[in-house]
Amino acid sequence: MTSTDTVAAASGTFAIGGELPVVRLGYGTMQLTGPGVWGPPEDHDEAVRVLRRAVELGITFFDTADSYGPVVAEELLAEALHPYADDVVIATKAGWTRQGPGQWTMLGQPAYLRQQVELSLRRLRVESIDLFQLHRIDPAYPLEDQVGELRAMQEEGKIRHLGLSEITVEQLEAARAVAPIATVQNRFSLGTRTADDLLARCTELGIGFIPWRPVKDHLDDGGVLQEVAAAHDASVTQVALAWLLQLSPVVLPIPGTSRVAHLEENTAAAGLTLTDDEVARLGTLAG
Repeated sequence: MTSTDTVAAASGTFAIGGELPVVRLGYGTMQLTGPGVWGPPEDHDEAVRVLRRAVELGITFFDTADSYGPVVAEELLAEALHPYADDVVIATKAGWTRQGPGQWTMLGQPAYLRQQVELSLRRLRVESIDLFQLHRIDPAYPLEDQVGELRAMQEEGKIRHLGLSEITVEQLEAARAVAPIATVQNRFSLGTRTADDLLARCTELGIGFIPWRPVKDHLDDGGVLQEVAAAHDASVTQVALAWLLQLSPVVLPIPGTSRVAHLEENTAAAGLTLTDDEVARLGTLAG
């Protein structure tokens, strides 16, 4: 692997749970599945190439879920990357069931979550999951029971670190009373800033903040995004990712794609440095 093939490393590193290092610019696997996040990819071989190229580019953090496909993304990860390199970290999730393309039903029953952890272990071909995230907190069951069941599996050695997805600051604090929380994953981007308070709390606590859909919500009043992109000879997507990386040292963007060329474009954002003024101007777009 040559130095030109480790461009992701320019994004820096973050230690999940204070002890598990990852390169901050990661990769999300949802787009590797079929339409509606249902079924296999349209081009299976390209999906495998994307995952292997991601490792070549220096990406070490891969985010997936049992519901992507369902099971398709986890199985693709194992097919493409197992046996995993020592620095590869895989995060998966449970808490959604699937009934068809674009259909999602929340389920946080503790026994179901335990089952899904066991199945993810089998599909990913690992003895312990690096980071297991509760995909949603199901209001039908006490938060303490859902997080508590995952904590029990952590104590059994089947989960290394715990994360939560789409939560509030109040839910984070409630969960932290039950178990150590290493990461949170909320929708967040230049155009979607509803989790600003959560990001601030994560920064304060040293908890990893994983923005999902990090480059799909560009809201650009007056062409600021295009102006900054032109100044750096970069794409607007690269600028959006660079902005996230510079917003806080705990941010771990996970842009996804099903094409190698797009993956390479996204990963090049790791080496893009914005000025403080550009970061501030871009930060006003959602407001």
